[in-house]
Amino acid sequence: MDLVALVERIGEAPTAALLGLITGTVFGIAAQRSRFCLRAAVVEFARGGMGDKIAVWLLTFSTAVVWVQGAQMLGLVETADARMMAVPGSWSGAIIGGLMFGAGMVLARGCSGRLLVLAATGNLRSLVSGLIFAVVAQMSLSGMLSPLRDQLASIWITSGGRNMDLLASFGLDQSFGLVLGLTLAVLALILSRRNRIGAKRLIFASGVGFAVALGWFLTYSLSLVAFDPVQIESATFTGPSAHTLMFFLDRNAVLEFDIGLVPGVFLGAFIAAALAGELKFQGFETTANMRQAMIGAGLMGFGGMLAGGCAIGAGVTGGSIFAGTAWAALTAFWIGGMATDFLVFQRGALARA
Repeated sequence: MDLVALVERIGEAPTAALLGLITGTVFGIAAQRSRFCLRAAVVEFARGGMGDKIAVWLLTFSTAVVWVQGAQMLGLVETADARMMAVPGSWSGAIIGGLMFGAGMVLARGCSGRLLVLAATGNLRSLVSGLIFAVVAQMSLSGMLSPLRDQLASIWITSGGRNMDLLASFGLDQSFGLVLGLTLAVLALILSRRNRIGAKRLIFASGVGFAVALGWFLTYSLSLVAFDPVQIESATFTGPSAHTLMFFLDRNAVLEFDIGLVPGVFLGAFIAAALAGELKFQGFETTANMRQAMIGAGLMGFGGMLAGGCAIGAGVTGGSIFAGTAWAALTAFWIGGMATDFLVFQRGALARA
């Protein structure tokens, strides 16, 4: 793709949105076919399993790390000036927001990215939850919840005016990130073989991680040829969901990578589901399920914005560049999700038995 010619023809902002659309479409297709879901992996682990859901998540995460770290070593990507790294991170936001997001994704039966993918297949429960997520995320970004978010985020921030680069902070060579990614990939493949996961699902699981690396590569490439500053970023759904919502509500909103990403995921997931014959309308089973999903979506909207990213944005995209607060948030996602599954679902099942 000749980005210079494309920018000259349609402009920088539309180009950024187009790159977001491409990244999102790849992500949507791969996520729908692999059934990638952090919530599913967390619940499986919380219940003592090491099955296909953890294997898929590990393969996605490791693929993103390998591609991104490899691309950086080859000079194809430079994430030091990425939005996630160039500004101070919030440890308190990552921990508190991460716990809230983890709890929310279990209650809502899917993280924000998974809800978007399911909504594209006709899942009305996910559509409603996704809309609530986007509204609360926007309220947390610049609405009535933003003062509370700012207050919680300011409790404990990273030093030096930037986020922490875990590799540099621990004196590790960049090759360590690549080796770690390869090690996790081997573990994922071992689990995949043990759980008899088919080759197609493994390829698509890797495709989710590749989509994250693709987003980093495309936005970095655009930053090299654009006249105006371009945010170096990749797949995430908290901020983009809020921005996409406002794009359709505010006539003054401008095109950017985020605006193409969310529709791209929806389009990719819809195409994949349609080709597989998996389009089907689904709704809430009970009022209790609806209540849990709505509460969970709200927790994810605020928690994701406070944590600096969602299960994809912090958990995979931020993790692939070893942003300190992203790894803290990812840890909190797991803890919050496992605790919620035990307290709400496992203990409730034991009480009914």
